[in-house]
Amino acid sequence: MFARLIVLAAAAAAMAPSMVAAGSIEKACLKSGRPAASRALCGCIQDAADLTLSRSDQAKAARFFRDPDAAMKVRQSSSGAEERFWERYRAFGDTAVAFCDHLG
Repeated sequence: MFARLIVLAAAAAAMAPSMVAAGSIEKACLKSGRPAASRALCGCIQDAADLTLSRSDQAKAARFFRDPDAAMKVRQSSSGAEERFWERYRAFGDTAVAFCDHLG
């Protein structure tokens, strides 16, 4: 379950190398303290983020590792901007699951 949660949080796919050595998603994943959080999985999730999310979206999504309630607030928001972010975040999660699920 946790591996899937990490993948969805930020999950997030390893088709292209990360633009940044350790991005905000990867750092948050590694600092999460969860047993499934490995360099391979967190790096893969970062790659998915690099493919699907802007840097500002990544910073916002990285906060979800520290504060899962923040994700729920965004998901339940009626703000158009938050709804559009959530669509991008779900696409990130789907991408991360497709490419990283075997690592968790």
